[in-house]
Amino acid sequence: MKIIIAGYGVEGISNLIYFRQKFPDAEFVVADERPADKLPTIPDGVKLISGKNAFSEQLGDADLVVRTASLPPRNIKTRGKIWSATNEFFDKCPAPIIGVTGTKGKGTTCSLIASILRQAGQMVHLVGNIGVPALDVLPKIKKTDIVVYELSSFQLWDLEKSPHIAVVLMIEPDHLNVHTDFADYLNAKKNIRCHQHLGDVCLYHPTNKYAQEVAATPLGKSNDAKCGHCDTLDFAQRYAIPDDDQVYVQDGYFCVQNRQICSTNHLLLPGAHNLENACAAMSAVTELPITVTDEQYAAGLESFTGLPHRLKFVAEKNGVKYYDDSISTTPGSAIAALKAFTEPKVLILGGSDKGADYTELAQEIARQQMRAVIVNGANASEIAEILRKENVSCQIVQLEMATMPMVVETAANQAQSGDVVILSPAAASFDMFKSYNDRGEQFVAAVENLAD
Repeated sequence: MKIIIAGYGVEGISNLIYFRQKFPDAEFVVADERPADKLPTIPDGVKLISGKNAFSEQLGDADLVVRTASLPPRNIKTRGKIWSATNEFFDKCPAPIIGVTGTKGKGTTCSLIASILRQAGQMVHLVGNIGVPALDVLPKIKKTDIVVYELSSFQLWDLEKSPHIAVVLMIEPDHLNVHTDFADYLNAKKNIRCHQHLGDVCLYHPTNKYAQEVAATPLGKSNDAKCGHCDTLDFAQRYAIPDDDQVYVQDGYFCVQNRQICSTNHLLLPGAHNLENACAAMSAVTELPITVTDEQYAAGLESFTGLPHRLKFVAEKNGVKYYDDSISTTPGSAIAALKAFTEPKVLILGGSDKGADYTELAQEIARQQMRAVIVNGANASEIAEILRKENVSCQIVQLEMATMPMVVETAANQAQSGDVVILSPAAASFDMFKSYNDRGEQFVAAVENLAD
C-alpha cells in the first residue's frame, strides 16, 4: 500500500505520524510544492517529492493521498483515494461533534462553546484551525467526551460526514484566491449540512442569506429517505432571535424561550458580532443532552477573554486605545470591528488581496465617526481608490509596504486622546508577514514601543 502525505506543514506532520502508526507496513511518500530545503525534516524511510508539480505529476500510483487542508482536491492528480485529516477524524471519532463554520467568528464561537462545557464539568476537545491537529487527539477521545471542531472551507471541501450539531455563522466571499469562485467556497461550506440526518441539529445566522443557503442544503441521498424533497430549513433553527427558540439577547440579558439565562455583562468581548457569536455558542450547548446551569453559562462566558489577534485590547498610549484585529482578512470582519466602538477611530487596512470587494467596507467607513484610515500593503492603492470613490471624508494616509512600526507611528500621529486605533486589515498577511499571527505580534510590539 502506498500512501502520499500531500502538504507537509503542521497538519502534514500530524498526518504522517498518525497514518504510519495506522499502516506500519505501508510505503509513505511526502509531497510538497516547496523546495526540499524549505520543508521540515522528513523521517527516515519516507520518500520525498518536492517542487512545483509535486501534486499533479507523480501521485498517480498512490492508493491513498492525504491532503493538507488548504490543498484543493482538484489540484491532486491520482488514481487513488483522496482523503484528509478531517475526513479521518469524522470517520473514527467516537464522541459527538459540534462543528462550526462561517467566514469569521469560528474560533471565538468554538472557544465559547468549549468554555461553557468545561464549566459544566464536561471533557471537551477543541480541534481544527484553532486547536492542535485533530488526529493528534483522536486516540485520546472517549464516547463520553464532546468535540468542538472549527471547520474552514478548506476542511469542508470534500467532507463525507457532517457533525451532529452544525453551527453556520455569517458567510461572505473569502479565499477567492484559492477557491475557483464564490460558488466553490459556498459549496464547500454546504458539506457541514448535506450529510446530516433529520435528527441532527443545524443552527444558522438569523440574517445572512448565505448561511441560510447552507442550512437549506438538501440532505445527502444516504440520509433519511422519508425527508424526500422536504424543505430542510424546517429542520434548522436560527440563533440570536426569539422566533426559533434559540438563545437571543433582550434588555441586556441572554435569553431562551422568554427566560433570562444571564446578563450580557458576563461576555467580556466587545462588539455586537460577539453577542451573536455567544448566542450561537449557547444555542449549540442547549442542543446537547446534558444539563448546564445558568451559573455555568455565565462562568463559561466570563472565563473566555478572547483569542489573540481577534479585536484584542493591546494598550492605552496618551489616551488612545489600541486594538489588534489581525485575524481580520475580509471586509466584513473589518466592518464588525468598526461597529464595536462608538469612539472616533483610526483604522489600519490593507495587505495581500484575496479577491474581496471593499465597496461595502468603504461605505461603512463613510458612515462611521472616523479620524483617519491608513492603508498599507500590496493592495493599498486599490483600497485607497475605493475609499475616495465612496467619498470617505476622513484623512486617508496611503503607505506602500511600510514596516509595522512606521504604520503604528503614523496611526499614533493621526489619533487624538479618546480615540481608538484598530488594526483590522480586511486582507491576508502574506505580502509582508509570515501569517496573521506574525502581523498581529508586530503590531503589538510596535504599540508597546510607543512613548507614553
